[in-house]
Amino acid sequence: MISLNRSCFLSNGGISGNCSPFSQGQKRRSVPLKVVAVGTNAARKGERNGSIVMENAAKEVVELKSTVHGGDKDVYGEDTASEDQPVTPWSVSVASGYNLIRDPHHNKGLAFSEKERDAHYMRGLLPPVVISQELQVKKMINAIRQYQVPLQKYIAMMDLQERNQKLFYKLLIEHVEELLPVVYTPTVGEACQKYGSIFQRPQGLFISLKEKGKILEVLRNWPEKNIQVIVVTDGERILGLGDLGCHGMGIPVGKLSLYTALGGVRPSAVSIYMINCLPVTIDVGTNNEKLLDDEFYIGLRQKRATGQEYAELLQEFMTAVKQNYGEKVLVQFEDFANHNAFDLLSKYGATHLVFNDDIQGTASVVLAGLLSSLKLVGGSLADHTFLFLGAGEAGTGIAELIALEISKQTNAPVEETRKKVWLVDSKGLIVSSRLESLQHFKKPWAHEHEPVKTLADAVNAIKPTVLIGTSGVGRTFTKEVVEAMAANNERPIILALSNPTSQSECTAEEAYTWTQGRAIYCSGSPFPPVEYEGKVYTPGQSNNAYIFPGFGLGLLMSGTIRVHDDMLLAASEALASQVSQEDFDKGLIYPPFTNIREISAHIAAKVAAKSYELGLATRLPQPKDLFQYAESCMYSPNYRSFR
Repeated sequence: MISLNRSCFLSNGGISGNCSPFSQGQKRRSVPLKVVAVGTNAARKGERNGSIVMENAAKEVVELKSTVHGGDKDVYGEDTASEDQPVTPWSVSVASGYNLIRDPHHNKGLAFSEKERDAHYMRGLLPPVVISQELQVKKMINAIRQYQVPLQKYIAMMDLQERNQKLFYKLLIEHVEELLPVVYTPTVGEACQKYGSIFQRPQGLFISLKEKGKILEVLRNWPEKNIQVIVVTDGERILGLGDLGCHGMGIPVGKLSLYTALGGVRPSAVSIYMINCLPVTIDVGTNNEKLLDDEFYIGLRQKRATGQEYAELLQEFMTAVKQNYGEKVLVQFEDFANHNAFDLLSKYGATHLVFNDDIQGTASVVLAGLLSSLKLVGGSLADHTFLFLGAGEAGTGIAELIALEISKQTNAPVEETRKKVWLVDSKGLIVSSRLESLQHFKKPWAHEHEPVKTLADAVNAIKPTVLIGTSGVGRTFTKEVVEAMAANNERPIILALSNPTSQSECTAEEAYTWTQGRAIYCSGSPFPPVEYEGKVYTPGQSNNAYIFPGFGLGLLMSGTIRVHDDMLLAASEALASQVSQEDFDKGLIYPPFTNIREISAHIAAKVAAKSYELGLATRLPQPKDLFQYAESCMYSPNYRSFR
């Protein structure tokens, strides 16, 4: 197959108009041309595959005197044009030979077979050895392990993704526990901070204020047309690192890599049933002075747009997304600041298929951990009292899902079950006397209680059984706080969820040491095992990657048109059910990531089932075995044989 970029037509009248590859000053004859595309199956002996042969009856195509270096004719007029004279960037792509080796979707490197090398004109373009994909994986993981700096490993992985997509995902799937911290948190945080310095080639769409009024056209510039998952950020609240502006692109890119590796969501189009992913950064400026002064910063050099200007740009984007990709495209909001995250979810939740991973994904994965932890501490969810440090989108999102699950289990009104959950923000415990000054998303958590200023005092006053950190501020679970939790509970549940590792409320070692090894501990980013008094404790990781890949797959495979809270509860219950007794014996409340694809299939099946139950699924009829169907929908990174 040969494709000419953009709108260029070859007619019987020859090449004319703006599509001509010749500069205006060059003389040419207007003669009939015949274009012959030489493909794999139709190639004649002696002709190079991938060439375009232009012929006419007189065998005279063009009169052109060339002064090109090397003596070759300047067919496209590039070298004979002056520096300020525009030329046409002609491009011809053919899935064979050199182009095939350079195509990350199809490249197999040294794994191309002898037959494939002959059939696709690769003889001499590769060394003679033929190796298996398994050996390539072994070679790549050994190479990655040679790097001592995590950011170097990240760059090496991103480079592999650009060269050989299937090998990238094969490597990531087979070594997921080792490489997940490399391609995502905590390393992706550093990658975002230094994105301008390590940026090599675009991996997604950058939509800035300059594109206002033209966003639909920008979306159409993306080469893949069958987009079904979009992860979008405006870079204002990247992990716990704050406003990174345009450099936040590392987050959508990383999330979509995990969609494919962990959830089996397909990265590129082959048929209408295969899912495409698109990372997007909305650039409205940044308030980060350090970035504005950085010569390598790749975004708009201006303060953040707010108010109506911001809202209009997001409205245009969401409208264009639906117009270009349809009703069932999933838009995942990522790392928006609190004041925008809640508004966007509320505004577009009723009109688009939207999902906020910071609010809903975090809530679902934390609820799953709490449900499974009941096997270790006993009782039901309603028997516990929950105290949060942090009342932003993550904290309030988790709190609401906990209240919904308790309501579901007890049939009590959610307004009543919210009273089991308490939140502390920068001003202290959220109580009813502060109601008038609270942001709208904090008001449901303002309970009757005297004011409490510090977290330690709140722990002593509320006596929670579960302490959850979503503050984005490191080392806020002090020794005093953790020891108070241990004094009030035989098995205190401590979840230090802020990312990256440097922002974690406490380390695993601190949690186990200060509770004499009695804590049930999880963090947002990974910590190594801890030895305390001769026993090794393996900390869990409450990672959103447990939920969002399978959740997204469930939405897509069922053709769901809206997200419902019951789907999040179904995802939590599905994840909790995958924790084995062997995991519990180790003190873990999440299953190992080595089984993540099977886990994602279970989550997808439960989410899809709930969607069908709620009447929100459009792919009919409903498959009889949703788990088996989910597995069949998953992308395989194994190489395919070429004809």
